[in-house]
Amino acid sequence: MASSPASSSVPSAAPSTVVLFHSVCGLRPAVHAAADRLRAAGHEVVVPDLFDGRTADTVEDGVAIKDEIGKDELLVRAVTAAAPYSDRGVVYAGFSFGGAVAQNLALGDEKARGLLLMHGTSDLADDAAVDELPVQLHVADPDPFEPHDWLNAWYLRMGRAGADVEVYRYPGAGHLFTDPDLPDYDEEAAESAWKVALGFLDSL
Repeated sequence: MASSPASSSVPSAAPSTVVLFHSVCGLRPAVHAAADRLRAAGHEVVVPDLFDGRTADTVEDGVAIKDEIGKDELLVRAVTAAAPYSDRGVVYAGFSFGGAVAQNLALGDEKARGLLLMHGTSDLADDAAVDELPVQLHVADPDPFEPHDWLNAWYLRMGRAGADVEVYRYPGAGHLFTDPDLPDYDEEAAESAWKVALGFLDSL
């Protein structure tokens, strides 16, 4: 379990199709900027809007939107958005709540090529099973939404499910440290995380 960022020198493989899910703050400019960053590296990126255009400036307001729409409806929207691309073997990715969505879809898709989690994870069923699915998580340290005990248990459970997991922690960063428009932003942590994440995508 990695404790700090590291660079990757793995040769680039074929470009990935990435389905990138937003956080509870909605489809903010930072999500589009992240998608553009991945596209500039040669990947195809799909950015679903699970909130139908609604955005929030705080996690609390975003949670209210999420709860209003409802977990089941959000999952239906996510599956519907990813379905046209899933046959080719996609990389599921997401920010915070979007990471939880991405994890649920990746564990249910036997053709998933990888799972990239920024700031968030999800619980998994006891019978969850994958075939050496590559997984990379980037998370603040500490993170009020991803406490150490939870992350340690999550890491072990993902490993038992068959995932090949890397975890990168960013001391002192805020929860959504990759969003320049939010108070959590940490430029050094964000750039370091994206460097590692791009290496991860290139390795798939």
